[in-house]
This record gives sequence, structure tokens and C-alpha cells, in this order.
Amino acid sequence: MTKLLVATHNKGKLHNFADMLQDLEIEWLSLDDVGVTQDVAETGRTFRENSVLKARAYAAETGLLTLADDSGLEVDALNGAPGVYTARYGGAGLTAVQRYQKLLDDIKHVPEAQRTARFRCVIVLAAPDGTLLGESEGVCKGRIAQVPAGDNGFGYDPVFYLPEFDQTMSQLTAAQKHQISHRGRAMQAIAPRLRAVLQGTTG
Repeated sequence: MTKLLVATHNKGKLHNFADMLQDLEIEWLSLDDVGVTQDVAETGRTFRENSVLKARAYAAETGLLTLADDSGLEVDALNGAPGVYTARYGGAGLTAVQRYQKLLDDIKHVPEAQRTARFRCVIVLAAPDGTLLGESEGVCKGRIAQVPAGDNGFGYDPVFYLPEFDQTMSQLTAAQKHQISHRGRAMQAIAPRLRAVLQGTTG
């Protein structure tokens, strides 16, 4: 069984990846599983640049095929912010709730029709020698809600409203999220490439 490193310390994200691609014979590993404690500085100006930085660095350090992603929220009324700074929006030390409350405050006077936004995710697959073996992008469009709702999510999910479901991302089931989320779509897009690489590796 091929080992695949996912560039994350987050067990929840690792399980999401494994769940979405459960048909592949992969031993899914997190950074903690392989003893990596140093985080790669995300100095890129785009999600793709950050994904490439992480994938190449961790693949080189561990000698493992590595999957890295970077994602964030783009709000049109904020000219695409927070973007690559999504996890740091509002400064260091804030909780997820404080970050999305700041977002709500920042656009509180924006009319409903102009509260459009999207989650974007870019995934990159790298070999230990730095070769990029595949990449994909997933986008999930919605609006920023007036108030948070739901508890089945994390980050900005409670304030990301999906008109087609009349619910926020946090109100969806895990199965629904896998299908329509930015990360779910990016994973579905890279799955054929990952499958091809694994078949080449194992036979």
C-alpha cells in the first residue's frame, strides 16, 4: 500500500481526504504521523504558490509522495479578501468565532445582493524530488450570511450561506459538504491524477 503524506497537522482534514478517496489503496499520513514539527512558511501570494511550497518542502523532507492544499475565503465586497490570509484575518490569537465576527462587522452595511463570496482550494501533488505530479482547484460559491448558523463545520462555515440549500456550510451534512465544498471539488478533480500516479508507483 502506497504511503501518502497530507501536509497537515489537522486529523479532521486528513480524515476528510481519506473519506473522499476511500476507494484508493493509500496509507494516509499526517505531518504528526511522520514526526514533522516544523511548519513551512506560507509566503506565497496565491493559494497555488502556498500549496506548491508546502508540497515540495514536505516531500523533500520526508521522501514521501505529498499532497498539500491551501484554501481560503474570497469576499467580493472586500476586493477578494481575506484570501490567502483567511486563517490570519484580524490578526494573531483570534478564535474562529472572532474572525468571522470581524468579517460580519466589516461588511455589516453591505446589501444582501453584494455579499457574494467563494471558498477556493488549490491542491498540489509533489514527488520527493520536487516534481509536481498534479494539481487541481475547487470553488464553492455563496454569500456571507447576516448571522452565523449551524454547528457542523469550522472556520467561516457558519457564516457562508449557500442559496441552493438555503443553509450555511455549517448546517450541511458531512456527505453534502464533500460533494459541494471547495476542498471536496478540488479532491474530486485531482483524484484521477492521484489514481494514475499510484498505479504507476505500484505497478
